[in-house]
Amino acid sequence: MYNSNNKFDVIIVGGGHAGIEAAVASAKMKKKTLLITSNIDTIGQMSCNPAIGGIGKSHLVKEIDALNGIMAIATDYSGINFKILNKSKGPAVRSTRAQTDRELYKKTIKYILSKQKNLLFFQQEVKKIIIKNYQVTGIITKNNDIINAKVIILTTGTFLNGKIYIGLNNQYHGGRINDSSSKELANFLNEELPLTKGRLKTGTPPRIDKRSINFSKLEVQYSDIPLPCFSFIGNSKQHPKQLPCYITYTNKNTHQIIIDNITKSPMYSGLITSKGPRYCPSLEDKIIRFPNREKHQIFLEPEGIFNSEIYPNGISTSFPYNIQLSIIKSIKGLENACITRLGYAVEYDFYDPRGLKPTMESKFIKRLFFAGQINGTTGYEEAAVQGLIAGLNAALLIDNKKQWFPLRNQAYMGVLIDDLCTLGTKEPYRMFTSRAEHRLLLRENNADIRLTKIGYKLGLVNDIRWQKFNEKLNNIEKLYQKIKNFNINYDNKIKIKKLNSLLKSPIKEKLNGISLLKRSEINHKNLIELKIFDFNIKNIEVIEYIETELKYKGYIKRQLELIKKQKKNENILIPIDIKFNDIRSLSNEAKDKFYFYKPYTLGQASRIPGITPADVSILLIYLLKKKREIA
Repeated sequence: MYNSNNKFDVIIVGGGHAGIEAAVASAKMKKKTLLITSNIDTIGQMSCNPAIGGIGKSHLVKEIDALNGIMAIATDYSGINFKILNKSKGPAVRSTRAQTDRELYKKTIKYILSKQKNLLFFQQEVKKIIIKNYQVTGIITKNNDIINAKVIILTTGTFLNGKIYIGLNNQYHGGRINDSSSKELANFLNEELPLTKGRLKTGTPPRIDKRSINFSKLEVQYSDIPLPCFSFIGNSKQHPKQLPCYITYTNKNTHQIIIDNITKSPMYSGLITSKGPRYCPSLEDKIIRFPNREKHQIFLEPEGIFNSEIYPNGISTSFPYNIQLSIIKSIKGLENACITRLGYAVEYDFYDPRGLKPTMESKFIKRLFFAGQINGTTGYEEAAVQGLIAGLNAALLIDNKKQWFPLRNQAYMGVLIDDLCTLGTKEPYRMFTSRAEHRLLLRENNADIRLTKIGYKLGLVNDIRWQKFNEKLNNIEKLYQKIKNFNINYDNKIKIKKLNSLLKSPIKEKLNGISLLKRSEINHKNLIELKIFDFNIKNIEVIEYIETELKYKGYIKRQLELIKKQKKNENILIPIDIKFNDIRSLSNEAKDKFYFYKPYTLGQASRIPGITPADVSILLIYLLKKKREIA
């Protein structure tokens, strides 16, 4: 089947979260797609915590869903504990998080992929990419099979030269426990391609047998009621059985064990020199970096409905077995705990994402795309976003259509891609709401309103999702008109009395529903509970969207005006072969920075550290002059 006469449109190398979304996007764009991975059984594997979402990350999942990706759908069918984080804060930073059943998530992903037209799978390791005249034409597998393709997308995760560490004397090559690393492909990329390589590190905690835990000593956390959903076309009936999570803490004894044995950690013995994720540090890092903290929170999270293992979120470590066990047993509720799997650290190769266009295509090798941890990110959600954008643009490139990537003011996707491609990263990149300067516009609850229409025009969104999206828009408009036409008269003393109990200043005039919802002291839940609104609201998400738009209308308007001013020159493309030295008015410092960062657009150039508005103006004038000369 796989020979020199067999040609695919797109080949995706790697079956992790980036590879999955890339494959689905490419196939939905009607491209003959091959997903090649060293082990088909691990497609959709959650290598670390089986959880989706969280602060900032959930916005990415919602955006993937708005563009018809599958991460949110799979989470709704496998989530066993759903929470809304930051509920007491503003709508811009509220985030959904779901603990999932590890096996059920993987099975759901594989089922969806198996039903996807235009998508085939092949279990084999890739050792080389075929490149002619700086353009990819195919791949060579470990068995020397040649498979031709128009586009290659690399989504290799932690497998490129991956090396696993458990203690000082237990280290071996692997991209994940029980999975070998991809050394031949890594060597090819390092030796044959003009790419800037780096080395990063991540880790995972030991797993614990839940039968050995004394849960009666621990704080319990149940799912929120009503149960949240991730997908805009999902519902809570799709969720499986819900299980509680638990909270415990490290203590002074735990910390002393770590301090006494710190030289036995690969990270503090000099064995590991690469950087790990700053916002998801190992337990060793926590104790050394924060010596005055008396305790650190640990979430004990179930790995599945029929799984006896617990994931202790917050104690990632690479200590040897005996020290890992001592640490575990020093923690409240875990005094008699049994470890089922050891925690470990893994080092792996990544490539400077500044060598990519915002479409995820290499600036140096045509039709070669990179997505996921190979670009220096960490997290399932960050990887999946890049995969979707790469798969989409691979298809558009093949069709000779204009490629698309989200801007910073359109999506968290845009923030992530712009951060990577403009600034690069020296540590595993993780998404946070604080990274987005327009986060009031980029909320969870409007991801579909921001992106689904774009996805439909591009060919990613199918008719079923498009119809449901338009039904939502109609429901929003109908409910808005109902609220607008709803009036409460001062004569209605019962309702007035209820309202005044919530307000800082009493009502003295006739008010409609819009005026009520604009007030900071009142929310839609108050009005429903007190039966102020006398109409049935079936879809809470719809009224939540309307309320947010009303309450923050002034702020939203100001952000939109600012974006409008910035937008004029944001997307002006900078030729890859531009000679910055020819721009005489530019300072030498600016020229050096432009050569180093290789900005793809004028917007990217403006966000390079140390670049001034004057530098951007000079560059703009030069580009416009060149454009007139060509015309």
